[in-house]
Amino acid sequence: PVAMTRFRGAGPPVSLCADGRWWPYISEIFKRMEPEAAKNDPYFTFGVIADVQYADTENGFNYSETRDRYYRNSLHLLRSAIMGWNEEPITPRFILQLGDLIDGCNSSVKSADDALQTVLSEFAKCKSPVHHIWGNHEFYNFDRELLLKSALNTKRLGNEKPPDNTDSSEKTGLDPHDPEGFYGYHFSPFPKFRFILTDAYDVSILGRKKNSRKHHDSMLRLKSKNGNENLNSPRGLTGLNLRFLAFNGGFSQEQLEWLNKILTFSDNNQEKVAIIGHLPVHPNSADPMCIPWNYDEILSVLHAHTSIVCFIAGHDHDGGYYLDDHGIHHLTFEGVIETSPESHAFGTIYVCEDRMILKGRGRISDRVLHYRKT
Repeated sequence: PVAMTRFRGAGPPVSLCADGRWWPYISEIFKRMEPEAAKNDPYFTFGVIADVQYADTENGFNYSETRDRYYRNSLHLLRSAIMGWNEEPITPRFILQLGDLIDGCNSSVKSADDALQTVLSEFAKCKSPVHHIWGNHEFYNFDRELLLKSALNTKRLGNEKPPDNTDSSEKTGLDPHDPEGFYGYHFSPFPKFRFILTDAYDVSILGRKKNSRKHHDSMLRLKSKNGNENLNSPRGLTGLNLRFLAFNGGFSQEQLEWLNKILTFSDNNQEKVAIIGHLPVHPNSADPMCIPWNYDEILSVLHAHTSIVCFIAGHDHDGGYYLDDHGIHHLTFEGVIETSPESHAFGTIYVCEDRMILKGRGRISDRVLHYRKT
């Protein structure tokens, strides 16, 4: 929702060849960036894309009116990303769609259903299954009951059974009649690797019924920190208090306990874990206007565990990266919606024995995410 300058890595972008084949370029970067990587065949790969925000409307601007938003062109960039993943010699095991798939402006012209169907039709051409995260723009267009019944609920792709130390009856918001649940699940695409999808708007005024406890508590918390009539306005807020905006949210105690149980299982079983959410959770990985209200609480949970490799998020369209002092890589993907028609904004992550290697396209920088030594 905001455009601020973020730190970027020095890795070169990769251009799409005229015939659409770009594996020779990827192979060369493997050798150039990390000599060992050429000898280290990946166990599997997965694709990542963030903040497509498609709408069939003319270009506009971001919240601060400092950056163009290419609403129609975002569909072309999504199509290009899917083409790129489909043509890779190693088909990605899955794709992570980090939220804000269609723009909130669809709601005002009653085109949300059509816009969603348009982008889902593109994803249907992808050879890999797609896991969907929910962002603030999902909630501008749909309430939770509708999202839980929609194709954006990809819980069916998660593990059928939870880890041994979790309660299979524990609610995670998948009952459309539960006004207080959250949307989260985990899956293991390869032995000793686990991915956990989280709900950054579990505590939020977005998507919750106004008579629900979480909506009531969220409104009280937001208004106690933000005195503006427009709760999306940062006027008067400074530093990390800039996060107290209506287009952000947070994690409930129930969700944090659920996350803690899964991470404990992963620690005990020597797994490598990637956690996925729409909001970046470390202040150094994004603009403070883009982090959760209770970022400190989720960081406290993450830092209590040894199995976490990275936290992957979107929301801040300028992207970001930070390696924290506990060895967790915080990776914020640049948004498609503010990517010019001449560029790209997606990536593929190669999961190897001792690292994950991000090969970015266009605005997305190449990165190497080394695992912690335990």
